[in-house]
Amino acid sequence: MTKITLRHDWTAEDVLVIHDKPLMDLLYEAQTVHRAHHENNTIQLASLLSIKTGGCPEDCGYCPQSAHHAKETGLKKEPLMPVNDVLTSAQKAKDAGASRFCMGAAWRQVKDGPGFDQVLEMVRGVDSLGMESCVTLGMLNQDQADRLKKAGLTAYNHNLDTSPEFYSHIISTRTFQERLDTLDCVRKAGITICSGGIIGMGESNYDRARMLQILANLDPHPESVPINALVAVPGTPLASRPPVDSIEMVRMIATARIIMPRSRVRLSAGRKCFPKEAQILCLMAGANSIFYGEKLLTTGNNDADEDIALIREAGLKVAV
Repeated sequence: MTKITLRHDWTAEDVLVIHDKPLMDLLYEAQTVHRAHHENNTIQLASLLSIKTGGCPEDCGYCPQSAHHAKETGLKKEPLMPVNDVLTSAQKAKDAGASRFCMGAAWRQVKDGPGFDQVLEMVRGVDSLGMESCVTLGMLNQDQADRLKKAGLTAYNHNLDTSPEFYSHIISTRTFQERLDTLDCVRKAGITICSGGIIGMGESNYDRARMLQILANLDPHPESVPINALVAVPGTPLASRPPVDSIEMVRMIATARIIMPRSRVRLSAGRKCFPKEAQILCLMAGANSIFYGEKLLTTGNNDADEDIALIREAGLKVAV
């Protein structure tokens, strides 16, 4: 099968045209692109652990870990986990079938010192288990990115969240450009990029297309693109947002697959609310990775046994 040419010159209008195609045509194109660039019928399982929970000084409207919303959400600040506890969790995730272990710390930005040194030790430990390692620690500078690379880090997660135009409606404590600057440091360090966004926050379809456009115009494309549906957590400013329609998630995944053919597209937060048929449609649309385990940082996720049953029912095999 002829492979699709990689592009880095998308306009938001180009992306929106793809996103708004008749659903059957969109799914057919996405599946065609997927099969041209990836092993058929395989899925990566990634496990996510909050290694430092709550107390984040950012004011992201969707996040229960923000110190700005702590009174309303009731989420208590917790210290950085001990290294051995994290590595025990990583081993359990590996034993359950996960090949990537992701660690999230509720920091605005990385600060040099004992905490960061502990994270570096965690990364070395996960690497020694033979797993891909990923961290999300907020903003970081070039020296910190280089140190993470030296420790053996596989990927750094730093989501764009939404379009630059809608961004200020969600976050005021960090600029969109600062997110891009962090991704630039990660890329220069030789670490792969994990970056995607969230739908269901009140943004338009154009905002969704714009976010995907910016990701697709990075050269090279992000190796991993997580697509999240908003989990409207009580106590956060976005608590009253209606649930995301599952077909909107399917469209986002299919569009991401078409314009970033070689990236892993990850069906991420919010899928717990979707019926299994919708989740299978997302996999058909080109998602080839899921977060696996009962919790994503502080929000619920699918039951692991249910996921294994879904994978078997879809006829997929787990990537190792």
